[in-house]
Amino acid sequence: MTHYQETVVLQGHIIDSLMLAKVLDRIVMMGGTFDLEHVSIGKTREQPSSARIVIQTTSKTLLDDILNAIQPHGASIERETDCRTTPSPADGVLPDDFYATTHLPTQIRLDGQWMDVDRIEMDLAIVINAAHSIARAVPMGDVHRGDQVVVGRNGVRVIPLQRPQERDVFGFMESQVSAERPHGHVIDDIATRMRQLREHHRQGRAESQILLAGGPAIIHAGGRESLAWLIEQGYIHILFCGNALAAHDMEADLFGTSLGYGLTAGRAVPHGHEHHLRTINRIRAMGSIEAAVNSGVIKQGIMAACVRQGVPVVMSGTIRDDGPLPGVITDSIQAQSAMRALIPGVGLVLLVASTLHSIATGNLLPATIPAVCVDVNPSVPTKLADRGSFQAVGLVMDAASFLSELARRLGRTT
Repeated sequence: MTHYQETVVLQGHIIDSLMLAKVLDRIVMMGGTFDLEHVSIGKTREQPSSARIVIQTTSKTLLDDILNAIQPHGASIERETDCRTTPSPADGVLPDDFYATTHLPTQIRLDGQWMDVDRIEMDLAIVINAAHSIARAVPMGDVHRGDQVVVGRNGVRVIPLQRPQERDVFGFMESQVSAERPHGHVIDDIATRMRQLREHHRQGRAESQILLAGGPAIIHAGGRESLAWLIEQGYIHILFCGNALAAHDMEADLFGTSLGYGLTAGRAVPHGHEHHLRTINRIRAMGSIEAAVNSGVIKQGIMAACVRQGVPVVMSGTIRDDGPLPGVITDSIQAQSAMRALIPGVGLVLLVASTLHSIATGNLLPATIPAVCVDVNPSVPTKLADRGSFQAVGLVMDAASFLSELARRLGRTT
């Protein structure tokens, strides 16, 4: 029987990231065999490890399938070749065999040299500039006719993540999501990380911003004051939300209600269902949320805190929105681009009580950015924790409890 074989190499932190184990398991599960020709294990956690693996199969098709399956785990073919590129045939159209990125750090080999791919995130293409000096992950819709797009898998390698050095909740290999587990130590670790990042941000250090993507349940459940305090204290630097969070936040300031429900009275108020509409109408008449805050019409709350602290807000609309408020981006592709533009520089992401915004934001993140997903629906943090990064933490709890406890651990006393 004819045998086909190929030699692949793994380099980096392949032991503590479990990449070596995953590659060997995938080879066997798919029907291949392997010989470990060489393994070198770093003697300290800072030293990288390496492995040389000879893969054997009974068909060329199976060999290609295995090579494709193990590449996202950091395996690259030993006989190094440059990546191949093909011009994009039209604006917004990729070559048929384009390379689809993962959210892990990625390099391409060009002119005999390995270079990093900038702005990496999952499900994008890699475009190389004319000078062969920059490789960047680009959304399909942003590709222009004639752009040089990386095709195939030769000359592309994925870099396994090292286990984070911090001994906190973000350093676990897998984040288990459960409503029955104590949350106190997790929130304490999050608060510690936020203190560090706030100090780094004040020092002007890179990748020190904290991003929060949230939904209107923050207002309904009673987390408005806690989130506004976090923003005022400099713990939140970017906010992603929809029309609803902003509308109900300002409704609470103008009418003391959220979706017509009295936040202090604890009951629906007469004609309260109109309040969010009247809020939106009033802000539209003033032209912007900033104008409403600066004029004193909106005095307290999340949006007021963002305006006063200069926190950029991306409000992404949906088909069910009323109004919408001024500043809401109603084109989903434009909203995605606005969100994507603010990701560089982020060091921690909090995804709170919004299925749509949590998943959308999670899909824009490289695997290197720690993320916390908080929702009463366990399927949301489970989905985010399954993205492939062991720096994704899921908490099954309501938004108000999380935000109030987080603010308390960061120093809020009222």
